[in-house]
Amino acid sequence: MVTQHYENMKRVLAECEADVLKAAGGNKAAGTRVRKAMQDVKNIAQELRKSILDAQKTD
Repeated sequence: MVTQHYENMKRVLAECEADVLKAAGGNKAAGTRVRKAMQDVKNIAQELRKSILDAQKTD
């Protein structure tokens, strides 16, 4: 479960790379997509954190 969350986070970051570059160039729509992707990363990171804590509790 931990690795699944981590791989999902890497995928989301890789998918938004082009939009980050476009947003840096001033593209407002790309900026919106990046902000949404970062919110997804935040949520995935929280799930990853919970999974790690749960794994530590069971050991």
